[in-house]
This record gives sequence, C-alpha cells and structure tokens, in this order.
Amino acid sequence: MRFRHPDGSTVHLAYCTNVHPAETLDGVLAQLRDHCEPVRRRLGRDRLGIGLWLAKNAADALVTDPSALRGLRCELDRRGLEVVTLNGFPYDGFGAGEVKYRVYRPDWTDPERLEHTTALARVLTRLLPDDVTEGSISTLPLAWRTRPTDGAHTALRTLAERLDALQELTGRSIRVGLEPEPGCTVETTADAIAPLTAVGHERIGICVDICHLATSFEDPHTALDALTAARVPLVKSQLSAALHAEHPHLPEVREALAAFDEPRFLHQTRTSTAAGLRGTDDLGEALAGHVLPDAAPWRAHFHVPLHAAPTAPLTSTLPVLKTALTRLVGGPHPLTRHLEVETYTWQALPPELRPTTRAQLADGIAAELTLARDLLSDLGLKELP
Repeated sequence: MRFRHPDGSTVHLAYCTNVHPAETLDGVLAQLRDHCEPVRRRLGRDRLGIGLWLAKNAADALVTDPSALRGLRCELDRRGLEVVTLNGFPYDGFGAGEVKYRVYRPDWTDPERLEHTTALARVLTRLLPDDVTEGSISTLPLAWRTRPTDGAHTALRTLAERLDALQELTGRSIRVGLEPEPGCTVETTADAIAPLTAVGHERIGICVDICHLATSFEDPHTALDALTAARVPLVKSQLSAALHAEHPHLPEVREALAAFDEPRFLHQTRTSTAAGLRGTDDLGEALAGHVLPDAAPWRAHFHVPLHAAPTAPLTSTLPVLKTALTRLVGGPHPLTRHLEVETYTWQALPPELRPTTRAQLADGIAAELTLARDLLSDLGLKELP
C-alpha cells in the first residue's frame, strides 16, 4: 500500500511475511498464493506491499539462479504484490516449534550474517518495483547480549561498501537497519546511537520496532528526536504492539499473562523502576516467584494484533504506536518512508485468540492493515491506487 505524504513523497506500508514462515523458495511462492494475495483481495486493493522474509535456503536459491529470481518477481506482479523491504532478522528455522534464542544466530560477528545480508540486498534490487529505487532490510542488533561483538562494526562497514557497489551496478539503493530488541547488545534506540555513529555510513541505520520500543518503556518522541539529532538514518519502522499489564501483582493479571507464556518465541518482559529498567529474558521467568518487581506495570515482547488488544485485565501498547507514528510520518517530512506491520505471533496467541484457518488469519492481517491505513489517513497521508 502506498501513501502520498503532504510533502509529496511516497510512504510505503507493508505487512511482514514472517507470520507465514517458509524455508524454501517453493514455500515462499505458496505464501504469495495462499496468504498474501487473499489479504490483498480482502482490502480491495490492486496492489499490496509485503515485507518479505527469506530464509537462507530461499535467499541462496534466488541469488544463484537468475531465472528463479525472475520467476519470483513475475509471481509478485501477477498476484498484485510488491516488495520494497525485507525482514533479514531471522536466518532460518523461524517456523520451528521452539525458536527462542536461536533467532539471534548467526550474529554480526559471524561472516555468514554478512554474506546472507549481502545476498538479500542483491535479491531486493531485482524485486523492487520499476518505479522504486530505494529498498530496506531490517537485521538483528549486532548480537544477543552475552555474545562478544568483536568484528561486528567491521562487518557492517564491509556491508556498506558492498551496498555502495550494488547501487553503482544496479542503480538501486539498499539500506540496512539494526533493529533494537530487549536482551540484545543494542537493546534500545539509545543503545543504537553509538555503534551506528561508529559505523558512520548512510546505508547502515536503524529499524525502529514499536513493540520493542514500548517493551523497554522508551518514550517515542524522546527516542526519535535523539536519533534525528544524532543523524542516525531511520531506515524503516515496524508497526507493532506489546503486551501490557498495568497491575502485575494481582493474581488475576498473572493468570492472564500466563496464557501468553508459550514455548516457541522469547517474550522478554520489562518493568520501569526508580532504579531503572528491570527485566527477564522470558515471560515465564517473570511469572516465577518474585524475580521481577511487580509494583509497576509490566510489558512483554509479545507482538499482539494491532486491531485486537487482549481482554481485561491485559491490554496492548497501541497508544505508544499511535504516538510513534505521529512522530514518524505526521511532521512536515516523514522520518522514514518504509512502514511494516509485523505481527508474527498469530499462531502463538492463546488458543481462544488464535486463528484456526487461513481465512481467519487473512481476515486478521487485513484488519491490522486497515487500522494502520486509517492511522496514516488521520495524519494527512493520502492512500494511492
């Protein structure tokens, strides 16, 4: 979906396909048919943006076989889909029964992360629509916090040089954004400033995931103003909402939270105290005993559907998303032109909230995109055909 900003520029809105994990190119093609096109049809649009997730095997198949890459581009066109951004965070295995910590490997100290991201950039130059010359890729924020990051900055500088060369070759500009996430070396937007300033290249910037920002109790205005002041490129933003518990000391609240403690993904949980941010690596740890102070609200890194907050006594951080979106695109010029709805946890929701058919999932994703579209319209952006 495309929108005209009041300044005349085009803002792209997509939804991320890591909600339909596939490890192979055939699986990706099936996603387009079984999920993405049905979402587009529900929205009544001739064209729908998708933030494509390509696992290592799928990316390798595309980068080594030009005919396969042409075939994917043709399939996108045939189904009324377009790609201006990729999710390069998960490497593989995102559809496994247990993802947890493995999503952070390989990290930016491993040469394979550089090679994989380079492959994604090469693929994206060929997938961009004919009238679009700028693409974006989100990636993990260096490494999980227990890992050393020696060599990560050198790898990012090498990536920037490769992206420069790629633009000279193709005429397409690709930028990569580190995505701050609780528990990682770069946990918050504030943590991102120093390493990105050290890299010092306009092609390497930040992807602001609003769920992550909210989980860490960051104020959107403060965070985005600091990034702007530091001249950190804002490559893209993922529109997402976290799980919020206002009174985590109450038994009924803990019972409600326990329904979201599931075995597949890591759900880092945080609370803001007078002494600073406190947290656990997973929701189950927070619920066990008195590991985490419970006198103030908790937020958990669980991407809840934008349009459907959990029932009381829980809610979502949708108000944080609305505030952030106002700062991102509500000013005289957009801070970023690539927006991506990323709710990959549909199948990890409590059973009573979980879609049981493809049709129900498509309905939910379409509803999320409709909410995002309405928020953009309220900020003065005009949806384009």
